[in-house]
Amino acid sequence: MKQNRILNVLVATGLALAMVTNISAQTARERTATVVRLKGAARYSTGNNVWQPIKVGTVLKSGALIQTAAKSHVDIVLGGSTLAGDSTATGDSSLASDSSLAPSPASAATGISYKPKAEQDVIRVAQDTVLALDKLSVMDTGADQVTETQLDLRSGKVFGTVKKLSATSRYEIKLPNGVAGIRGTIYTISSDGVVQVLVGSVVISWIAPDGTQMTQSVNGGYQFDARTGLVTPIPDFDQKEMVRFAKENRVGPNTPAKTFVQDQTVYFVSPVQGHNGNAGTSVPNGQ
Repeated sequence: MKQNRILNVLVATGLALAMVTNISAQTARERTATVVRLKGAARYSTGNNVWQPIKVGTVLKSGALIQTAAKSHVDIVLGGSTLAGDSTATGDSSLASDSSLAPSPASAATGISYKPKAEQDVIRVAQDTVLALDKLSVMDTGADQVTETQLDLRSGKVFGTVKKLSATSRYEIKLPNGVAGIRGTIYTISSDGVVQVLVGSVVISWIAPDGTQMTQSVNGGYQFDARTGLVTPIPDFDQKEMVRFAKENRVGPNTPAKTFVQDQTVYFVSPVQGHNGNAGTSVPNGQ
């Protein structure tokens, strides 16, 4: 009997250790958001209405609130990770420890101090914008890496590039009157419900004035306005702005080329050289 009890205890202990090991392997870690580019002025808060200035190299985590001034914007890269609950990931930090944020050799010529990897998620917080980083997490399941990104766009506009997500990963942007779900794509979203998609797709759900919940899928080359319910081609000027943003953040070469038609003109977006690969004319050059 005594041996049976000891055997039962050993079995129970082994099962407990196995469960702990499995849970440990799947423990969610905080992803960090590193400021890689700043134009003008911006600030951030981690609570209690205490604000600090944003600088290139500032590292933010879940719970941070970002606010940009007029004629200003901030580019942040979602990259490294820390154990959930680690409070040391917010504040100014050297970029030297992350080779993906190493100084660009061409920085003197381009004015760009740091460049993110092509395979990283980048967010540009446009001027006069308030954006909350509600949740940034990553979990290694052993078979895949699951990320969860929840942003709250309270006012203004954001540009973004999102690498291809695993099937169980989530990337959502909350709006004052809805939420947008994003897969691997290049997008622009404003707080008033205007969604523009250069490459990929975005699904937006919102509440209509009569209280009905509506859903709309927006594909590459098109924009959707929740205020009117219309899906239309992205205006040429906005499209060029999105391409410029993508090029600044070194998107590609894994971003597929995109061809679309607007006003009976065939446009070509190269993942390497941008719009048509030749400064915006409508004649593809084979890129």
